[in-house]
Amino acid sequence: MKFGVVVFPGSNCEQDVVHVCKNVMQSETRVLWHKDTTLQDLTTEDCIIIPGGFSFGDYMRCGAIARFSPIMELVIQHANNGGYVWGICNGFQVLCESHLLPGALLANDHQRFICQNQYILPQTNNTAITRNLDMSQALNVPVAHGEGRFYADEKTLQELKQNDQILFKYCDSDGKINEASNPNGSIENIAGICNAQRNVFGMMPHPERSAENVLGNTDGRKLFESLLNLVYT
Repeated sequence: MKFGVVVFPGSNCEQDVVHVCKNVMQSETRVLWHKDTTLQDLTTEDCIIIPGGFSFGDYMRCGAIARFSPIMELVIQHANNGGYVWGICNGFQVLCESHLLPGALLANDHQRFICQNQYILPQTNNTAITRNLDMSQALNVPVAHGEGRFYADEKTLQELKQNDQILFKYCDSDGKINEASNPNGSIENIAGICNAQRNVFGMMPHPERSAENVLGNTDGRKLFESLLNLVYT
């Protein structure tokens, strides 16, 4: 599996993701500029990651302008053809704006930017990035966002539940999901979801920021390992 990392004007986490994919996970990695009209040599066997940052300065809704960049038409085609797409933080917002994922990311309920370590609890093993995770073990994965409050109407929320599309929920260090452990007011503590076809993933926490021993935390690396283990096992 190769990785492609999309870069928009205002992206600021792309090099972190490239480093983890290329140097930590030892995978071939391509950088995709937002105006590119090809995916280089990437195929549906590969994963495209849309990283965090402030695409186009977040001058409208987060991700609303990035959604119209030329590269996104290729990303949408890639997803529709069964290829993996993974949106992290601003990338999650872009995927919702592109209608590759349902719901929306709204301003944090406390109206402040939040940057902290945050525990999340896996909710399913039925996706490529969660298949090897222990659903009883909370993961410590940093968050950094001002508009990370996941929202979906009741119909959409019920579909997410029925289809097992909820990837992670915010929790405390013991894995308890409650209001106190919700950093931004997300509906039902939801921190990440996937599409119905299970090949598009979106999450607000940053697994690339917790993927190396030098950072004192490798919980985020487990998601990359899970994805790659699907391919190589």
